[in-house]
Amino acid sequence: MSKILKIVGISLVALIAIIILLPFGTISAGERGIRLRFGAVSGGLIHEGLYFRIPIMESIVVMDIKIQKEQVDATAASKDLQTVNTTVAVNFHLDSEKVSNIYSEIGTDYKSRLIDPALQESVKATTAKYTAEELITKRELVRDDIKSHLSDKLTPRGIIVDDFNIVNFDFSQSFNQAIEAKVTAEQSALAAKNKLEQIKFEAEQNIAEAKGKAEALRVESEALKSNMQIIQLRAIEKWDGVLPRVTGGATPLIDVKTLTQ
Repeated sequence: MSKILKIVGISLVALIAIIILLPFGTISAGERGIRLRFGAVSGGLIHEGLYFRIPIMESIVVMDIKIQKEQVDATAASKDLQTVNTTVAVNFHLDSEKVSNIYSEIGTDYKSRLIDPALQESVKATTAKYTAEELITKRELVRDDIKSHLSDKLTPRGIIVDDFNIVNFDFSQSFNQAIEAKVTAEQSALAAKNKLEQIKFEAEQNIAEAKGKAEALRVESEALKSNMQIIQLRAIEKWDGVLPRVTGGATPLIDVKTLTQ
């Protein structure tokens, strides 16, 4: 019985040893393996698929080369010395051919040790080139400027910037109030300008209408002066139909002068 127990015990130990010292493993899609020999980087990269390592001597560190995201908050001063609190986000991936260098120089904590400081520095350097108002009105230009600055710092280190976004700009309360007052003043000025244009247009219409009436009266007056038939027609139009009670001599049936007055 004791012999059987001994055999079982030895088998369990051997099984555990095999599991611990298992020389085979796999690298998943979107990853790269770094071979370490006694803790030092050794050999080439291990691509997706099955790999073999020498037990005890070698270990494998897996590095993710898929697109990742990092978001940070940064406080900076604008060109006109306004305090700007910015939230930015970057999409990036590790250069598959440089993951060994990244691990050797930085390790696996490359986000906090390299990307975050680079983001902070890029935001501060770019923000200082623009006024607070320009940061709002030229947001796309500011974004591209920060992205370019960030790429210049990270690409040589083996980190590729895929995309960059400014999530939010936040200014001091006094600056926000000043911007709101400025917008309100501009809107009031525009409304006043539109009102003035309306008044001017209406005045021009009235002047044109008055000129038209005056011209019509002038033309009619000239016509009356030069055509006695029109004068008689106007006199007839004004006659009330009552004939004079006393007539005689050359007195006309209708007093044209009276009717035309």
